[in-house]
Amino acid sequence: MNIAYVRVSTIEQNEERQKVALEKHNIDKWFIEKVSAKDTNRPQLQLMLEFAREGDCIYIHDFSRLARSTKDLLSIVEDLQRKKVQLVSNKENLDTSTPTGKLMLTMIAAINQFERENLLERQREGIQIAKSKGLYKGRPSIEKPYNWNEVMELYNNRKITAREAMKRMKLKTTTFYKLLKNEKLKEVKDYLILKDDV
Repeated sequence: MNIAYVRVSTIEQNEERQKVALEKHNIDKWFIEKVSAKDTNRPQLQLMLEFAREGDCIYIHDFSRLARSTKDLLSIVEDLQRKKVQLVSNKENLDTSTPTGKLMLTMIAAINQFERENLLERQREGIQIAKSKGLYKGRPSIEKPYNWNEVMELYNNRKITAREAMKRMKLKTTTFYKLLKNEKLKEVKDYLILKDDV
């Protein structure tokens, strides 16, 4: 069976480009998800790995769709090889069932991780320099939507679900829970200040 795994990092990104690129392989089964590849704890990835059987071939657009670290990428490939499942990458034009493919996979994964670590190091250095010059302000604070108090009253009284609250305020899940966390911290801080004043 020909299996395709498609991943984009966020809800805003569109997976159509990857799907179009993989359609030429006559895909029988698609696994698509919108989530970060910081680790392998991804629902669709795990379902795909469980679904694949000996003789199947998994197609991906590029190796970064499968994993971001050398360790995770090689671990997935080793699992597939044990199950005798082939992995083919469009972008890198590699087939892991061949000796050349295995060698190139290891080299590409190592280079990708090296570049990522270098990028993070440059970011850290840039932040430190900006801090030393008093230019770094951190991430901008998240503004509450205009109807925050009204919607949160309903949410806190269990009249609407978190999903409905997010929908009414047009917030993403991460933003909603960050605001909620900030609100709780503010309540605790205000309580401590009042307690000290008593």
